[in-house]
Amino acid sequence: MLATAALQAADQPITYIARPGSKMRIEGTANAIHTSWLIESQFIGGMLQVGPGFPTEPGQAVTPGKIEVSGKSFIRVRSLQSVEADGKPYSEAMDEITYEHLKEAQFKQIEYKLAELTLKEAPKSKDAPYVFDSTGDLTIAGVTKTIKMPVNILPVVDSKGNRLEIKGNITIKMTDFKVEPVDKNILVTHIKTGDEVKLVFEWILGQRKAPAAAAK
Repeated sequence: MLATAALQAADQPITYIARPGSKMRIEGTANAIHTSWLIESQFIGGMLQVGPGFPTEPGQAVTPGKIEVSGKSFIRVRSLQSVEADGKPYSEAMDEITYEHLKEAQFKQIEYKLAELTLKEAPKSKDAPYVFDSTGDLTIAGVTKTIKMPVNILPVVDSKGNRLEIKGNITIKMTDFKVEPVDKNILVTHIKTGDEVKLVFEWILGQRKAPAAAAK
């Protein structure tokens, strides 16, 4: 009976919840004084639920292939702020232009729903991340597109508990989401941004603790 219970527990999905420390960066180009622009959010919300075969500890032996998974993440549009290369705030005017072009008044969040996760290879060392291919639906300004991107997932076990550090990036065209590039005067110059932007993220999640067994 104990062996059966242990096997059943091992087959149960594991849930991870978003934790502080995440970051989302949007990198773009422009023809203004600065050849590039940066926008960041210091918060990524959401959750990830994984099934058998997913590495929950560093250096864990795994078999490449598809992982049973479901997950969703989001950032609030108003959490995005333009920054300099060193991370210092850039321009509140640029922030307001960003909110306007992302139609924040109507669509408060940028959302992503994970549909598929495939483990490509085990890490080369215990401290290296696992490499996955991911497929999911990205929604920006109310428009949803399916995207594919590689992600690196590093399980961490320490005094803070079990968590995941997930990193990835992808280049997209904003016009695919019906978001027009910026083309207007701001401060003392005229800014016209490019259509392509690069999304770079680091998402931190902590394992949700199983509920305590009811006292007999």
